[in-house]
Amino acid sequence: MRNKRTSELAVCGFNAAAALGELHPEKINRLFIREDRLKQFSGVCKTLAEQKRPYKICGEEELERICKSIHHQGVVAMIEEPVVEDLSREDIDLWAAEGKTGLVLHSVGNDHNLGAMVRSAAFFDAHFVVISEADEEARLTTAAYRVAEGGMEHVNFRKARDTAALLKRLAPPVITLGAAPRARLRLRDLDAVIREKAAGRALPGIAMVVGNEETGLPREVEERCDALIRIPGTGYVESLNVAQAATLFLQALYER
Repeated sequence: MRNKRTSELAVCGFNAAAALGELHPEKINRLFIREDRLKQFSGVCKTLAEQKRPYKICGEEELERICKSIHHQGVVAMIEEPVVEDLSREDIDLWAAEGKTGLVLHSVGNDHNLGAMVRSAAFFDAHFVVISEADEEARLTTAAYRVAEGGMEHVNFRKARDTAALLKRLAPPVITLGAAPRARLRLRDLDAVIREKAAGRALPGIAMVVGNEETGLPREVEERCDALIRIPGTGYVESLNVAQAATLFLQALYER
């Protein structure tokens, strides 16, 4: 939930708020907390008091009213509405030089998918999550923070106006792999593909590119990828949910 009057965003859910309080307490403008959560957030409350920022003990109804959700789990933190910067040349150089893994998301559809992928990105140590500026639904919302279960504090968000143009900028220092349900290469081929494309680099930068689960990646994006890879299955259903697919790719990249 966004507060348009104050340009704030509500972060709710225990894990999301706890990660925010542990790693970035300076982002919290105001904290609303149920009494039984007070002990778990005592350090955050102390920090807020030192900074003369308010916190308040609230009941269920007030918490629900503040975040517009029943899924607050007893805590709501109000932060400045996040601003996602464009992916810079410096970001790309870091991505390549330090052998980072990142997700490039093209029209993934909604904030719940985004939150689920961010949770997986944090779990499998993906450093960057690049979202499409044209995607009206996949945004850093209250729901995305809650579904990410604290993962938002462990990844770096960037945005891109044009995914195909972005992939052109990433090449050649970052290897770009597109998720495509009808690709010739399979998930088990991923390591061999990376070794072939790495040009002798032991730890290359890798971008995993995923698209909308109904329409996939557009042709111009597929053509910019270094390789296209699919997740094999029975074929009983058309495809996996995009967040599930991204998780499988991230796990394979993490284990390689």
